[in-house]
Amino acid sequence: MATHPETTTSRQVARVLLDSGCVQVRTDEPYRLPSGWASPVYMDCRRLISFPAARREVVRQGLSLLDQHGRLEGLGAVVGAEASGIAFAAWMADALELPMHYVRKQTRGLGQASQMVGAVPVAGRLLLVDDMVAGGTSKLNFVRAIAAGGMTDMDIFVVFDYGTFAADALLAPFKVNMYSLACWADVLAVGREDGDFDARAAAELQAFVDGPARWSAAHGGISRLAPDL
Repeated sequence: MATHPETTTSRQVARVLLDSGCVQVRTDEPYRLPSGWASPVYMDCRRLISFPAARREVVRQGLSLLDQHGRLEGLGAVVGAEASGIAFAAWMADALELPMHYVRKQTRGLGQASQMVGAVPVAGRLLLVDDMVAGGTSKLNFVRAIAAGGMTDMDIFVVFDYGTFAADALLAPFKVNMYSLACWADVLAVGREDGDFDARAAAELQAFVDGPARWSAAHGGISRLAPDL
């Protein structure tokens, strides 16, 4: 299940993302996401690491959201997703005074089955942290890797959820809760109000938000995920 904060918080975070230059819009050639979706917009949350005030605000809002939903109680460790989630995981683990680990995209080394790095296994629930989620295939890979090590009790936190490709449905078999601070609908609303988008960019983003699968298919991307993912 995907959970977003109240509108005020999500719009505050959307403003931070816009001010930090994380939002990229194309009205000519679409972005091709690793999962196969096509999109007129791209979110580069990695830029936040260069802005101390912005990253502190995002971490603060993230911990507040998790606390509001009772997901900090019983937490045993924070796990960063390679590579973009590692910095955010480190900041959150430090604020919570919890152990921190990271999960690789692939196995490394001869005979090494685990993708987890750190002193594992962990007692208590895990919090998997990444910068964003779009189609959800990379999160599925990370969740599978963690579960393969016998750790199935986990939540996911991402700074940004595209909110368009139903990534939570892809993760549903693992019964994980996913928490995020903002989505494209929030960015569109704030960007329109504050004049960040010209008319063409705003119209393209609105069309994408209204029908992401239809927009993707019309621009050479997939319209649904393969059933075996």
